[in-house]
Amino acid sequence: MIEYHPYDLDIDGETDVNRRNIERIETATYGKEEIRFAVISDTQRWYDETEDAVEALNRRDDLDFVLHTGDMSDFGLKLEFEKQRDILSGLKVPFVCLLGNHDCLATGLDVFRKIFGTEDFAFTAGNVRFLCLNTNALEFDYSSAVPNIQFIREEGDHVPEGVEKTVVAMHAGPFSEQFNNNIAEYFQYYLREMPDLQFCVYGHGHNISVDEFFDDGIRYYECTCAKKRSYLFFTLNSNGYTYEVVNF
Repeated sequence: MIEYHPYDLDIDGETDVNRRNIERIETATYGKEEIRFAVISDTQRWYDETEDAVEALNRRDDLDFVLHTGDMSDFGLKLEFEKQRDILSGLKVPFVCLLGNHDCLATGLDVFRKIFGTEDFAFTAGNVRFLCLNTNALEFDYSSAVPNIQFIREEGDHVPEGVEKTVVAMHAGPFSEQFNNNIAEYFQYYLREMPDLQFCVYGHGHNISVDEFFDDGIRYYECTCAKKRSYLFFTLNSNGYTYEVVNF
């Protein structure tokens, strides 16, 4: 009899999901001056609610893509990631997923990298650059560059042509227990070096909140967990941006 370990890395189904979906996002939004996206987060173990979120998002006809700010799994299990990926693949629009702290448990980081890709990445939608960052420093025992300031600096030094604005996404926000708060001010400094930083989005706390952590005009929008049945919806255009909490 063959037994399968819950932490094995033999992935069933699609891999490299973020790269594939980023290609779709960049192609579909090329040249657009208005970008509309939704944020969901912390869908771990709430599979029915995640399916309901997908159904709610699919009822929209004004959505370019969905951004998941992490914690798809509760225990880093391969089957958790696969189930979440399969549910999210029911979206009519492309989606990208960030790494959450629960996603790092056991072999979760390796599974995340196989199914979704690298934990620090960026893409362009219209004239907006989206930086998606790993901020789960506690899970890396502060032994790795989390957040990766070098990655942020390189993004700032090599801004793609046509980019006019920036949005930053992460799982754990500054001053949470996960964040490397020794470098929080340093982190914010380099984010502000990006073209016209609009705002930041994050999850982790299972709440809806809006904070200006650094008193510099840059707002951080927190998205709650799937259990609480709401998502964030943003529109960016030449007039600035709008923000909405949508219950489902």
